[in-house]
Amino acid sequence: MNETHSIDLVVNGQVVSRQVPARLLLADFLRQDLGLTGTHVGCEHGVCGACTILLNGETARACLMFAVQAQGCELTTIEGLTPEDGLSPLQQSFCGHHAMQCGFCTPGMIVTAEAFLARGEPVDAESVREAMSGNICRCTGYLPIVEAVMEEGRRRNLESSGAIDRPGAK
Repeated sequence: MNETHSIDLVVNGQVVSRQVPARLLLADFLRQDLGLTGTHVGCEHGVCGACTILLNGETARACLMFAVQAQGCELTTIEGLTPEDGLSPLQQSFCGHHAMQCGFCTPGMIVTAEAFLARGEPVDAESVREAMSGNICRCTGYLPIVEAVMEEGRRRNLESSGAIDRPGAK
């Protein structure tokens, strides 16, 4: 039986309404139905973090949810964190620190780091490692990732203190 359900949600700021099979995984919905291929599917067990998205502002594993469970939610994928005119400061920091090699884990890493930095908690090596501990990278050895997140945390602290101008601020 191919039971379908109607879902209404907001994805990267856009209202989305679809009929979806009851057992369609959220990761597959994002990738196949919406063409948001930045949400990667790695282990399909919620362990690697490659499918990490923001669900109502909190990190979630898109491979562990059915699309119907996102009914009424607000989702943000890596595409929603990426400005149209280039890279976000966090993404630039990842590039500057060579915090990616094959790049497969990078979208999930950036989404996780963004959620951590948005909480406004103190940013030090230990807190970054803890925040990123649910995301697995098989290439970089993690130090460049920690350094990239710490740099962006320092930049945001300076920005919020008024020591540097916000991008696009007048």
